[in-house]
Amino acid sequence: MRPRVPWMTSADNRILEFLDETDIVATPHVISANIDYSQQYVNERLRILAENELVEQTEGALYQITDRGRAYLNGNLDVEDLPPAHEE
Repeated sequence: MRPRVPWMTSADNRILEFLDETDIVATPHVISANIDYSQQYVNERLRILAENELVEQTEGALYQITDRGRAYLNGNLDVEDLPPAHEE
């Protein structure tokens, strides 16, 4: 079971699930087109997920899930390992 993280949204889960299921590096545009959230919102959420090392930005605007992100999806990451995100 995944930990309940107060700052995470359903979009965060969909972003992580998409990157895990496809096992690709993708732009925010590709991710947003596949999970039905706006590109701007996906950009914001990717920034927060990257701050918590659940995704990482590779070259340019490409993102991929990290081992930490997979551990979260598998329920192997404790909520204390995910401190509150810094929202703007």
